Amino acid sequence: MHGQSLFDGFAEFGDADALVWGDRGWSYRWLGAAVDSAQAALVAADVGAGSVVALEADFQPNAVAMFLALMRHSCVIVPLTEAVRHHRDEFLDVAQCDISVSIDENDEIAIRTLPGTPDHAIYQTVRERGSPGLVLFSSGSTGKAKAAVHDLVPLLKKFEVRRHKMRAITFLLYDHIGGVNTMLYTLSNGGCMVTVPNRLPDTVLGIVSKWEVELLPTSPTFINLLLVSEALDRHDIPTLRLMTYGTEPMPEATLKAAAQRLPNVRLQQTYGLSELGILRSRSKSNDSLWVKLGGEGFDLRVVDDKLEIKAESAMLGYLNAPSPFTEDGWFMTGDVVEIDGEWMRILGRDSDLINVGGEKVYPAEVEGVIQRMDNVLDVVVYGENNVLTGKMVAARVTLKEPEDPKTFTRRLKKHCRSQMQRFKVPVRVTFSAEHSHNARFKKMRK
Repeated sequence: MHGQSLFDGFAEFGDADALVWGDRGWSYRWLGAAVDSAQAALVAADVGAGSVVALEADFQPNAVAMFLALMRHSCVIVPLTEAVRHHRDEFLDVAQCDISVSIDENDEIAIRTLPGTPDHAIYQTVRERGSPGLVLFSSGSTGKAKAAVHDLVPLLKKFEVRRHKMRAITFLLYDHIGGVNTMLYTLSNGGCMVTVPNRLPDTVLGIVSKWEVELLPTSPTFINLLLVSEALDRHDIPTLRLMTYGTEPMPEATLKAAAQRLPNVRLQQTYGLSELGILRSRSKSNDSLWVKLGGEGFDLRVVDDKLEIKAESAMLGYLNAPSPFTEDGWFMTGDVVEIDGEWMRILGRDSDLINVGGEKVYPAEVEGVIQRMDNVLDVVVYGENNVLTGKMVAARVTLKEPEDPKTFTRRLKKHCRSQMQRFKVPVRVTFSAEHSHNARFKKMRK
């Protein structure tokens, strides 16, 4: 049975909390019975092995149970959250879903038949193997959502060896590779998934405090919000011992500020992709952007300063895009890196790089400089067309308090000129009342 070692642990962990939802705990004993009940519901609804099932949910108890039941039932799982509701019909069509399982806010399950005909060749490969599958949507360099299809068996392999038991916030979303990784890691090791009703700094830290959370997997954007919101001053979080960050480059200024503000919390950079899974990682220090990546099942190489990875857990392919693998099986990440011996520093996506008259500008570097300014709540840096240099640097800023735009712009440019080369200084500065991130707390540059 797929994920047997995970299910074997449920009886061992017994009455310990598997997850916290709705201000109460739900035990491993309950979860094991709920998985059985969910699989029985699938059988009663004539959902067969190999069905492509849209699982429309978040981290509700029955949603976790249904994910595991679909996995055990050898279905292809397409998790979708409220964050992608505007793309729901598109995603259902691309994934060719023939079944929808939705879990509502009361944790009630509804199973419906959809008109999709899942006949893509990749699905046939999954069925021939008798494996469960997983479809994850990610945004490519053009902004078009790409559907990556995994055989779940290689992804599950990394969780067969027991590791640290931790109480973890389910910050990364249910339909994100990081969210799936948090769920499977936590449950495989007898930990507890602590859910959040929203991802506001005060809400998250309040739940960390109340439920004695040890692990907060998040993003650089959220860590910056923690710092500028001053929520850390309003909450006592003595149990938090590990904060991981990934999904986008970390501005050095944000990392150094977080390391100073959270001296008792280990800050660890992570690296993963919807197409590959999550690699093991180790940061050089709390305030360093240098990291070791790899682990069993992953090989790395750098070609023309860009990272390429060969992974046992790599996806089978995209449903709606060309293969991103080289002929010899390496995934081209598009991430530009620096190498120093066994350490690596990720500079940013090649597609985000701003080429100013032949000079390279990485947005995260400029964002880090601007975030050190007074009155800056959030900033996103991106490239705009320029007739003379091809591209120019632009910045969209969210202020903490109102300030005259012309005065702030002059102050920003003066500050940037004192900190970096002139071609990196933003030429155009605009202002937004909204944060420049999406539901996954990742900066939106396009």
